Amino acid sequence: MPPAVQTMTRQPLHDWCGQALVVGGGGIGRALVPALERLAPGLQVHLATRNPRGSGEIRLDLCDDDSLAALAQHVSQQFRPLRLVINTAGLLHGPRLQPEKRLSAVTRAQLRESFELNAYGPILLARSLESALPRELPSHFASLSARVGSIGDNRLGGWYAYRAAKAAQNQLLHTLAIEWARRLPLCCVSLLHPGTTATALSEPFRGSVPAGRLLAPDQAATALLAVLQQREPAHSGGFWAWDGSAIPW
Repeated sequence: MPPAVQTMTRQPLHDWCGQALVVGGGGIGRALVPALERLAPGLQVHLATRNPRGSGEIRLDLCDDDSLAALAQHVSQQFRPLRLVINTAGLLHGPRLQPEKRLSAVTRAQLRESFELNAYGPILLARSLESALPRELPSHFASLSARVGSIGDNRLGGWYAYRAAKAAQNQLLHTLAIEWARRLPLCCVSLLHPGTTATALSEPFRGSVPAGRLLAPDQAATALLAVLQQREPAHSGGFWAWDGSAIPW
């Protein structure tokens, strides 16, 4: 890689100018907005969520193609250059979905619902935003994964749908990183594990988390941005924990 390009890719986020998009209105997504505004004052930060709370937020349903198409048009017209995208949307449990403790609890409907958001959503988001990402400037495309999506780290079993959907997301975005290394050579694609964070997603399952290991949303946001600060295009397609350590596939 030429020296000039190396310098560009190592430019800290504090010096970046352009647009940033956070997807997902949960605890981590909403904490990332002010954290990014502090870290990268040159970036105009936008939040896209299925349930907007204010006029400045963009409505987006990652499970709906029309909604993704509307986002693509909006971003193409108003968000150039798009320098940073962080997808935080995810689904672990809901009215029709609970993590399975054993094989007998696995259903086609639960698998489909988990894959729809956790696996299909991030890659379709990338497809929608690809044309707005600059070829001549460094950029990041990151999406929250989960350590339980690691096949190599799976020692407890269970949670079939969520584990498999996150593993599928990992494969899809790792494949994307290989393609974008040719088409968007200054873009770094990252899969991020935020740790167990005090959000609605983890609430029913964090009783066994040791004291001091449960992160507040603002702590998770700060840690994830610190990880992105250390990532360059040479790291694209990697799977990283909130503390910067690599997670096995």
